[in-house]
Amino acid sequence: MYETIKYDVNDAIATLTLNRPDKLNAFTGLMHKELLQALKSVDRDDAVRCLVITGEGRAFSSGEDLGGVGEGLDHGEVLRTRYTPVMIQLSKLQKPVIAAINGVAAGSGLSLALACDFRIMHEKAKLVQAFIHVGLIPDSGNLYYLPKIVGHAKALELAVFGEKISAEEAIRFGLVTKISSDEDWNESVSSFSKRLASMPTKAIGLIKSQLNASYEMPLEEFLQKEAYGQRMAGLTHDHREGVQAFIEKRPSVFTGQ
Repeated sequence: MYETIKYDVNDAIATLTLNRPDKLNAFTGLMHKELLQALKSVDRDDAVRCLVITGEGRAFSSGEDLGGVGEGLDHGEVLRTRYTPVMIQLSKLQKPVIAAINGVAAGSGLSLALACDFRIMHEKAKLVQAFIHVGLIPDSGNLYYLPKIVGHAKALELAVFGEKISAEEAIRFGLVTKISSDEDWNESVSSFSKRLASMPTKAIGLIKSQLNASYEMPLEEFLQKEAYGQRMAGLTHDHREGVQAFIEKRPSVFTGQ
């Protein structure tokens, strides 16, 4: 079905794998088209309760395939037509998204990882704000997400100097949720995604919406949105199950509904 990505669903977890390992999973127009299709599938499929995005081979993604960058290219148009639809679709997902950073994440590959809700990083992987090295600014939502994660000063430092960031530095900066060794990699990603997939999915989606709104709304307006969100959460099956499990003193069994 896909040429540049892999997509499969298993036990409520969708895994989207960037699949151009010979090019370090660099982005092309076709890859963006297929990414958008896969993200829409995640959104539509009620059986999916968690998404994992990772890369095939030794890289997560090296960013844009510079082999297709010619003189006079309108970079803004590339962003508007290819990157922006993917980033918007990803931001709309009301399900938890994990970036499993198996190798280098550079340029817009790092931007994709930053746009995810959680990041698990291989101990030998590197993060690179590569844009400055080719005289460009960080794009694909990079500077929207980065300062929210690490703060304004650190975001500026990382963007301007573009130095490689190790896994140890990434977790110290708050860029990643956890790091994992090679021998524990598959288990780390699997256990983390299974944990998220077993939680109240609709509540997680509402939490994501509330957090995003908190940066843009005055307190009074936000509290109104909060009340609406809590009303919606209170109408879910998982809320009723959580209350009943508490009364019965047993573990909750959430279904994502």
